[in-house]
Amino acid sequence: MTRHSTRAAIGAGALVLAGAIALTGCGSGFSGGNAGSSTGSTALTSSDKPLNILIGSSGDAETKAVNDAVSAWSKTSGVKATVTAASDLNQQLSQGFASGSPADVFYQSTDALAGYASNGSLLAYGDLLKNKDDFYPSLLKSFTYDGKLYCAPKDFSTLQLVINTDMWTQAGLTDADIPKTWDELASVSKKLTADGHVGLSMSGEYARVGAFMVAAGGGLMNADSTKATADAEGNVKALDYLKGLLTGGSMKFAADLGSGWGGEAFGTQKAAMVVEGNWITGAMTNDYPTVKYKAVELPAGPDGKKGTLQFTNCWGISADSKNQKAALDLVEHLTSADSQLAFSKAFGPMPSIKSAADQWKKDNAPLVPFLNGAEYAQGVPTAKGASDVVTDFNGKLGSLATGDPKAILDAAQKNLEALTK
Repeated sequence: MTRHSTRAAIGAGALVLAGAIALTGCGSGFSGGNAGSSTGSTALTSSDKPLNILIGSSGDAETKAVNDAVSAWSKTSGVKATVTAASDLNQQLSQGFASGSPADVFYQSTDALAGYASNGSLLAYGDLLKNKDDFYPSLLKSFTYDGKLYCAPKDFSTLQLVINTDMWTQAGLTDADIPKTWDELASVSKKLTADGHVGLSMSGEYARVGAFMVAAGGGLMNADSTKATADAEGNVKALDYLKGLLTGGSMKFAADLGSGWGGEAFGTQKAAMVVEGNWITGAMTNDYPTVKYKAVELPAGPDGKKGTLQFTNCWGISADSKNQKAALDLVEHLTSADSQLAFSKAFGPMPSIKSAADQWKKDNAPLVPFLNGAEYAQGVPTAKGASDVVTDFNGKLGSLATGDPKAILDAAQKNLEALTK
């Protein structure tokens, strides 16, 4: 499941494999580059070897759901398979590659893809997927490196605006006041600010602030992470806008409210609204069950463009797997509509395929705004080394209220340009 937050860095989009990208590539399997140009599964390795699946689980519900899905496939296919919920996915995955015996199938994060793909550790099997055309195009871009689609997106999440409905009503606001523009968001944020809470909050990081940059036509890098765009005019507009909310007192970052992430600030009612992902529903149900809320789409940017960020992981397959054919078949099973809808019911992620959207919306009506974001969401930078630049950028965003937005963005631009040379 996607849980990209400062409190819970688990799941799609938040699995930073520090140091892993420097590993030596695997050499004995079918190379990732060749697989990407293959026209059929006959080129894949095949044997009677069992499959080992390594996941980074958000909890017992996710572990059980993946185990159940793999067990069902194993009974049908006749291929033995074992699921391991890693205690430290980053470390265990990198150790597997370093030792030459990685898992056959595993959760693969966007920020580590380029490193593993460039050193030959991954099988580029994307073009072999029978359901390739069913995935959201923006998700496929997140797992495309050097023109090759490496893996199938396993699920995803987006950011939207979550509103405390009791505070909303107490402030004299109605559905007609749900903000559709930045000016309207500023207005309701001010009206919702009162003793004990601010109108709006979010974590002071690109994984939240970036939604406003995208809505203004910007983002740290272009869609395929081949060009730095941090110094774009839209990004300056976005940070200037947020700085205005911060200095005006109607918005505070979660850390400035004594909270580890936006969901905590919202759940403890220190903020009437928060920019968060659909994973917040789990925290609200488990930790803050008495707080009433609703999710709406983030307001459009200055030019009327909607924007949000998406977070995702894929099902990676090792280039050294001795049973790639079975691994591909398993991935197709795990990304089917039935499997993804079962995962959603068990632990909350949104399906990565369009054919599951209608049923998911019926089953999750209050969360539809998050899935609507799939049509205009932008992925986080996936260039090799980009995660380090984003970390530095986040450090500067924390002091945005007193900082210079253009200087912050210019520094990020310089650092990102160094990665693409």
